[in-house]
Formats: sequence, structure tokens, C-alpha cells
Amino acid sequence: MADTLKGEELREHTNRIPDWELSDDEVGISRSFAFNDFAGALAFVNRVGELAEQHNHHPDIAFGWGRAEVSLTSHDSGGLTERDIELAAKVDQIEERS
Repeated sequence: MADTLKGEELREHTNRIPDWELSDDEVGISRSFAFNDFAGALAFVNRVGELAEQHNHHPDIAFGWGRAEVSLTSHDSGGLTERDIELAAKVDQIEERS
């Protein structure tokens, strides 16, 4: 189990992923992504799923026509950890290539 990020340390880490929104209770982050069609959203979700499997850290993903939302938290730690921030940054890299 990893240590949860709190206070100033949490702010420093989330500054690295400015497009992600911190939840009001500061235990999760999420980001919405837009696509031109369903196929684009599905392809993105599949790439995020592959990345999650590689890192054994699995986000919640909701998607539909032209959209996907990725949410991250470390359930076993009860909040955000460095693993969440790292995976969010890697998801951003997938989005940049889409």
C-alpha cells in the first residue's frame, strides 16, 4: 500500500497534470476526453486499458460516442498516490498521440 498524497505534496503532484480535476474530497482525479466519433473514443479506451494492465493500476472509465472520462484513485490507500499521478501523465501521452 502506498502513502496517500495530501496538502502541499498533493498540489505539487497535481500541478504536473493540469488537465485533470481533483475531486472535492481530494481522494480522486478525473479527466474528460473528446473524440470525433465512437471509434476514436473506443480506441482510446482500449489503449488506456492496455496501459492500466501493464501498470497493474486500473482506472474507472466511462465512454460513449465522442467522449471518454478516466477517473483515478488508489482504493487500497484510500486516496491519491504517486501511482495515480504517474498513470494520469501516461494517459495524457496517449491522448496526445490520438
